[in-house]
Amino acid sequence: MTERQSQHWTLSGTGLVLALGFAVLPLSHWGESYIGRPWGREVLWWVAGLVVLAYVIAAERRPLSSIGFRTPGWWDIGLGLIFGIVLFVGAAVLDGIVFPALHLKINTATYNAIIGTPLMYRIALVSRAAVCEEILFRAYPLERLREWSGSVMLASVVSWAIFTYAHLSTWGAPQLIVAGFGGALLTILYLWRRNIWSNMLAHWIADSSFVLVPLLSAHH
Repeated sequence: MTERQSQHWTLSGTGLVLALGFAVLPLSHWGESYIGRPWGREVLWWVAGLVVLAYVIAAERRPLSSIGFRTPGWWDIGLGLIFGIVLFVGAAVLDGIVFPALHLKINTATYNAIIGTPLMYRIALVSRAAVCEEILFRAYPLERLREWSGSVMLASVVSWAIFTYAHLSTWGAPQLIVAGFGGALLTILYLWRRNIWSNMLAHWIADSSFVLVPLLSAHH
């Protein structure tokens, strides 16, 4: 291995620790405790996402296209829409049919707390999840783990597992099924298109379908 390759691997390894480390930290809880609720819950996630982007540019000296920031084409937009709808329908089936059949319930207290917040905050919440989670859980780890290990499967499983696990503390064990389903589809979408905008669109549609639509109706 040349010195340049060694440096490249070291930088990628450090970036992986940074991105996945941020992803599993209780950023929402810390933000709420030290900055204030509800907006403080989002601040540290944005900081984490921006730090990873800055790391790619300043430390790795690579373009953001190396983690999927490419101009989206019509296929990217169309598939983002389709995957977003499939994510919403799949989650609705799990929550409305599968969970009752298995006598499982998600953490409704958390959901009720979210839908009780102002509309502008819910929009910010959904947008933060779509942007920051796709950077920290999907694009960066998928790209760098694939380079680091040479295995698309390993990169996919690790990023999917961490994304799924990260939903445990807030939503409870049953939500791992929903997060696992969503994480798998979003991983497939990213590997297919390698365009983070497509993933962000799908993620935004899926989350907003549950967080914004019922509340927009109630708001009116």
